[in-house]
Amino acid sequence: MSAKSADIISASLGPERPFYGKPFMWLLFALLLLLVPIIGYMLQSQMVWDEVHPAINALLNGSSAVFLIVGYFAIRNRNIELHKSCMVAAFASSTVFLLSYLTRFYLSGAHRFPGTGGAKIFYLIVLFSHMVLAVMVVPLVLRSLYLGWRKRYADHRAIARWTWPIWMYVSVTGVLVYLMLYPIANALYGP
Repeated sequence: MSAKSADIISASLGPERPFYGKPFMWLLFALLLLLVPIIGYMLQSQMVWDEVHPAINALLNGSSAVFLIVGYFAIRNRNIELHKSCMVAAFASSTVFLLSYLTRFYLSGAHRFPGTGGAKIFYLIVLFSHMVLAVMVVPLVLRSLYLGWRKRYADHRAIARWTWPIWMYVSVTGVLVYLMLYPIANALYGP
């Protein structure tokens, strides 16, 4: 590559900011600081893989929710680059979650809620709303990302008004389903 080509490429990328000037990198760093010890604790405790794997899935859903929240506030503050980074990271977290969830489901099947009565009804309402909206949000997310990537901002904003709250609901209820199905159910009904 010639020196002129390198200058053109670096000029098109804009001025390079140091790590401490990149809010997205700080967000990733903070999430890693939280996730690594949590996963390490789970693996060192008496938790078996069938308990650790759903917890990791919940952490992926939670990470997606964090990226969605930061991305929302970034675009409200006109920080387009941070918004883009967060939306791509939320998509990556959700995609890794989906692949991990499908693998867990294939290996161990469905995990049934042990409660009865009102607790089970509440759990099933949250679970089914989560599942239906999770299926619905996939084309919305893909379309939103495509429109944003193609810089069709008016179309992107129009669909993102629907995509973001549904995606946020799916991410948060994914964590809630995990909490109800594992830690809360174990505390109330035993393992």
